[in-house]
Amino acid sequence: MAKGGFRGPMGGGMNMNMIKQAQKMQQDMLKMQEELEVKQYEAAAGGGVVKAVVNGKHEVVSLTIDPEAVDPEDVEMLQDMVVAAVNEAMRKAEAEASQNMSRLTGGLNLGGLF
Repeated sequence: MAKGGFRGPMGGGMNMNMIKQAQKMQQDMLKMQEELEVKQYEAAAGGGVVKAVVNGKHEVVSLTIDPEAVDPEDVEMLQDMVVAAVNEAMRKAEAEASQNMSRLTGGLNLGGLF
């Protein structure tokens, strides 16, 4: 017979309360992930002439460019503003996800587990 496996509270193994807590945390994490995926994050660049909106799945939902930002002589600046706006919106989405995960796990570092 193999040794190890589940041991009762007296045996030093995981007790039922710990298992229930872990299951609750997993359910809360799934719910949080679903909520974050539908949430949208907006950022602007160039004084607001370029606006990017991303969702919690890190997908660009919309990109708005004010016509005054379009200068055929300086396409590079417009490209830079688009990249800046998208990257900032992505940072906002990631920051909120990290903050919510930290709040949910009580600051435990569970990187790679979920």
